[in-house]
Order: sequence, then C-alpha cells, then structure tokens
Amino acid sequence: MGRKAGFNEGEKSKKGPGIAKKHKESLRPNGLKGKKNLPIVTPIKKGETLLFQGSTLFRQRLVLSVLSGKPVKIINIRKSHDKPGLHEYEVSLVRLLDKITNGTVVEIYEDGTSIFFQPGLLFGGTIEHDCSLERGIGYYLEALIMLSLFCKKPLHATLRGVTSNNIDPSVDTCKTSMIGAMKNFIYNDENLEITIKKRGLLPNGGGEIFFKCPSVYHLKPVQLEDFGLVKKVRGTAYALRVAPYRANKVVEKAKGVMLKYIPDVFITIDQRKGIQSGNSPGFGVHLTAETTKGVIYSAEKVSNPDEPTTEDIGLEVAQWLCYKIGQGGMVDPSSQAIALLFMALGPRDVSKIVLGELTEYAIEFLRNLKTFFKVEFMLDYYKPENSEEESETQRKVLASCMGIGYTNFNKRPV
Repeated sequence: MGRKAGFNEGEKSKKGPGIAKKHKESLRPNGLKGKKNLPIVTPIKKGETLLFQGSTLFRQRLVLSVLSGKPVKIINIRKSHDKPGLHEYEVSLVRLLDKITNGTVVEIYEDGTSIFFQPGLLFGGTIEHDCSLERGIGYYLEALIMLSLFCKKPLHATLRGVTSNNIDPSVDTCKTSMIGAMKNFIYNDENLEITIKKRGLLPNGGGEIFFKCPSVYHLKPVQLEDFGLVKKVRGTAYALRVAPYRANKVVEKAKGVMLKYIPDVFITIDQRKGIQSGNSPGFGVHLTAETTKGVIYSAEKVSNPDEPTTEDIGLEVAQWLCYKIGQGGMVDPSSQAIALLFMALGPRDVSKIVLGELTEYAIEFLRNLKTFFKVEFMLDYYKPENSEEESETQRKVLASCMGIGYTNFNKRPV
C-alpha cells in the first residue's frame, strides 16, 4: 500500500479538508454502456469501512457513501493500466462532493490508485463548480440530483463545462426525464428546476447551467404502473458556432421519422451566439416524448468533433426515441437508478414501479443499494391484464421494495 499524500494548500474547503493530489489522464469512457457480463465485485467490510476494488461504479459508491454515512476505501484503481490511478473527472467529482458536504475527509494515495472517502453531512447552499471537460456536466448533475433533496439548506449549484456529449446524459435529459422522475417522490416541486445559461460542446466546453433544488424531510411512497400512451413529441435542436442550416436539417430529418407515428411534433431551434454558444463548434438535438400520464422519454445526440458535418443525427435520435417508447416504463432508462434510489429511501411502506428493460447501470445500482442500505428489490415481469403477450425484447419489469424510512435529519419536519 502506498504512502498517503498530503492535502494541497489552497484547495481546502471552508467546510472540511481539501482534496489530495490531482491526477490528470486522458479520457477512458468507463461506466456500463456497451459492456457485457460485468464481474460482480463483492465489497469487503473492514471495521466500519467498505472496501472496493477498481474504478467501476466509482460515482455510485461515493454517492451512496454520502447518503448512508459509511466510509469507503477503493483500491487498485486502474493499477494495471498504462496510466494508473484516478482520472481528472473523478477527482473533480470528489471535489464537488466535498463542496456540498461539511466535514468530508478524503485521502488519495500518491500513485492515485487508492482513495479513502469518509463522508460528511450534506450541507447544500450556494456552490459553483468547474467540471472536468473529460465528462459532461450530466455526469456531475446526476450525482447532485440524488443527493440534493437531503441537504440541510436548499441547493443552488452553478456548474460549468460540457453540456452535451455522447457518453453522459445531457443537461437537457436531466432537465426533462430526471427531474420528471424526481417529482414523483416529493410533495412540493415548486423550487426544483434546471436552467441552461450557456451551451458548450467538446473539446473546449464553455457551457454553464444552474440547478436549484429544495430540501425535504422525507420522500413519499409510489405506486407507478400506468405510463399511458404518447401524446406529443417535443425537442430542441441547437447549432453552436456553425451555420444555422445544420440545425434546420437535423429538425427536418427528425420530424420525417416522428410524423409517421404522431401528428403533434414540434422541435424548436436554439441558435446561440457569442459567449452563450460555448468555446467549440458543433450541433445536436434532444427529443422528448410525453405520455398521457406525464412520463417523459428522452433521446439525444450531438455531432462528433472529428466529423462535424453529419446531419444524420436527426434520423438516429428519432429512431432511438422510438426504441425507448417501445421499451416503455414509468421513467426513462437514464432515470432508472434515480427512481430505484428514492424507492429504497422512501417511507417504511411498499413502493412499486414499472420499468422498461433494466440497464446494466441500474442492475449494478441495485447491488450497491443492497451493500450500503441492505435493501432488496423484488423483480418480476410486468404484463397488463388487458394486453396481449409481449415479445421477449419488450418485457417490462415490475420492481417493488420496502423503503427504509430515510429522513433528512439535517432538516426539521414542518
């Protein structure tokens, strides 16, 4: 085991210790997207500390560590890689968690292959954070969405970086699908919103968003089974530092697909200029399909920095949205982990939700929920009484669990 590195001066938070030495590396898109047959990593309990190995599911483990109050130690982080240790975007995530908590202790070993994380209390308040350009703002915003409801003070966060890429959920997806899923579990969503002030694409970013979220004392149980039928399709196409006709072509391609199935299709064009258009040229599109029950499915795609002249992304994103509609469920696949988390943290009552095909990210999240909170879900195939038998590829999952009665002890009940 390596020697522990000291904290850098000037990077210490007013609320707690700072972050140790930063390790910059090139982007390696980790996560579960596209990976099959992932090994099940069994955590080792060493006293009160949970011990994990490897960089997989790094964000999940830190978020659940903050919510559960259990310290974690992660070792052998890319130890056999050419560039071992934590990536820059992972260190940036640790810094963000340190900003919204009070009393967090972080120790990163000199070679960057091991980290000890002892969470503090969720404080919230007003923060600003410059996200790493290796990952999108959505990578960090999803973590804030999971944590912000349980802060002592309402969270007002300003994040800067890349608003859309083809790896992480975009800010538009967080604003529509994730916030929509979040509203099912709280009683008052009046001060819950995401505002896109500037858009920014790879490689230089330049985007800026504002996230506002209230703090709650506890969540509510849910019984979400009827997701309804799609009633309208909405979308936003944006062109940043490129000719406006590219966004028009993207809209034309996307509408050509969606109008075959539903007449109510409306896609706006967000043409930004100057500082609001970020630091890199590019274009993209984000589509949403809203059902009669208020469920929102999202699909998105942005131009590749290496091939910025391809307008076929409008066709691709429309087909991807049709696939998500076919999968069904009460939340978009990108929001499955958020829904499962809030069900587990809900009151001591049974909560149920119908989901489309479980993503591998959600499956691993279920395993981590069991590790940190001892919560087990009952999963069964869902088939409505008045529907015909569905094919193997369109089976939906009925997930149910008993909540642990998690309460925000930093906030007094009203």
